[in-house]
Amino acid sequence: MTTAYDFTAIDIDGHERPLRELEGKVLLIVNVASKCGFTPQYAGLEALWRELSPRGFAVLGFPSNDFGGQEPGTEAEIQSFCSRNYDVTFPLYAKVATGGDGQSPVYRFLTAAHERPRWNFHKYLVGKDGQVIAAFSHRVPPEDPALRAAIETALSAA
Repeated sequence: MTTAYDFTAIDIDGHERPLRELEGKVLLIVNVASKCGFTPQYAGLEALWRELSPRGFAVLGFPSNDFGGQEPGTEAEIQSFCSRNYDVTFPLYAKVATGGDGQSPVYRFLTAAHERPRWNFHKYLVGKDGQVIAAFSHRVPPEDPALRAAIETALSAA
């Protein structure tokens, strides 16, 4: 069986990172962009990360230029933007394609049973077993009660 932890991704600094490092944690994987109307969601994602990471939760940001060309920057520019504007400390990765011929292996896995993102800030909730539990549209902010309830349920699962 394939799980999210079976993949490796390049982090924002250009290092190969096995997602196995996060095995057993609940993950919220989000395709992010710096020049989008939903970019302020970075603040809510960072708040979730800071509050829940001690309980085994991680937010993973995968920049993508797939929608409206709203992530045109280099990895260094993205990292600087996120740090300067939102004090982002959750893990960021190198830019990926969320669909199409160049779709990243991580997104191929995420979209196998759930729809492909239709815009920036689409969220996939991955349980401790590495399986996708749910997907949330870009219109669902990090503070949304349904998203928070799904995270809490996943964190309390054995």
